[in-house]
Amino acid sequence: MYFSPVVLHIPDGFLSLTVALVCWLLTVVLVGLAISKTNRSLGDRQVPLMGVMAAFIFAAQMINFPVAGGTSGHLIGGALAAVLLGPWAAMIVMTAVIAVQALLLQDGGLVAMGANILNMGLLTVAISAGLYRVVARRSAQVRLLVCGAAAWLAVLAGALATSLELWLSSTVSLQVVVPAMLGLHAVIGVGEALITVAAVAFLLRTRPDLVTNGADGPAGLGWVAAGLALSALTLLLVPFASSDPDGLERVARDLGFLARGQPRFGPLIDYAFAGLADTPAASIGAGLVGALVVLAAILVVGRALRGRS
Repeated sequence: MYFSPVVLHIPDGFLSLTVALVCWLLTVVLVGLAISKTNRSLGDRQVPLMGVMAAFIFAAQMINFPVAGGTSGHLIGGALAAVLLGPWAAMIVMTAVIAVQALLLQDGGLVAMGANILNMGLLTVAISAGLYRVVARRSAQVRLLVCGAAAWLAVLAGALATSLELWLSSTVSLQVVVPAMLGLHAVIGVGEALITVAAVAFLLRTRPDLVTNGADGPAGLGWVAAGLALSALTLLLVPFASSDPDGLERVARDLGFLARGQPRFGPLIDYAFAGLADTPAASIGAGLVGALVVLAAILVVGRALRGRS
């Protein structure tokens, strides 16, 4: 039997309204700052690279890989985006990916979307960009080592932020949720680090200017086409993704608050077209639609920002 990808993000019902609104406030402030910073320096040839990165990260997040104890993980992509795009453009890309996942595919609640963007899109980028900036001009070996460490730490930071939000929402006690979340995500973070290092190592051999200069490096039409092709090929791997629960879902099940999640509705719920459930075409098709939507969203936003810069 075929299994579609599991739900990955915080659903509505896990967080209190107060905590969700505070997360929204922080997210709006940080995204506004990212737009302001990007608005000053975005170039014509950087916009397609942002779109390609958004499409690829969207597709890659659908591929759950198995980890210990019947749990799965998936690429977040914040570290990879930060290295290639710089912090501000990467934050915009990650925000678009997570927003499309919530609005189109019901992955994560709408009230909780601010927390999901904050945890997975903004914290991961900020930590990774800050660490990578220190070694951006160092040797390839040093940069790869820092990329892996940054990707791993970014996953743990997102897990810790989620744990604190659950605790502040009185969903689960702090002393229980922190060890559970960090223990699982320490293992999941290894997968994130390996994927990030592999991608950056490939680019260091083929287009080192992109890794050195981030968003300042021109992508080139050939690289844009290659990136889109890679995103499409990634979606073909969806039928082979692990059906095991991801870290948050596993912790919620084990600690007894999974039932707090509110029901979700929509034609593309759980990354599958309604009426085509339990078939590879259902998730591949839904993923393709989502990747195209996030690509278009970034191109529109990027062009608007480019026009004002």
